[in-house]
Amino acid sequence: MKIQRISDNTAIGLSMLCIAHCLLIPILIVLVPSISSVLSANNELFHQQLLYGVVAFSLVALSIGILKHKKISIFLLGCFGLFILVSAVITKIQFFGSFTEIVLTVAGSCIVAFTHVKNYRIRHQQCNQIAN
Repeated sequence: MKIQRISDNTAIGLSMLCIAHCLLIPILIVLVPSISSVLSANNELFHQQLLYGVVAFSLVALSIGILKHKKISIFLLGCFGLFILVSAVITKIQFFGSFTEIVLTVAGSCIVAFTHVKNYRIRHQQCNQIAN
């Protein structure tokens, strides 16, 4: 239970950090143009590291969750959100550009965070039922 709670909370936090990163960096660059030279060099590396963290923690938490509560819909929805996040990086590199990456990242991060909240609540309810 503790590993899943930590994994769910970490995945939620990293998903929210992805959203903040994707939405705030462009605003910051517009407001302070001189900062763009500093941010652009590390921006993609930071984004990829966030993605690795979200995927790793999500897969751990969702796997533990499905083993405990047997709700495959939560696992599949979480995997769909992760797929969208990975697609955000791929589409930026190969096809469309930053706007598509931002839209996909925000959508995927929201789905991943929602899934982890559901995963955590179901596990918490099960623990309360066992305790009672």
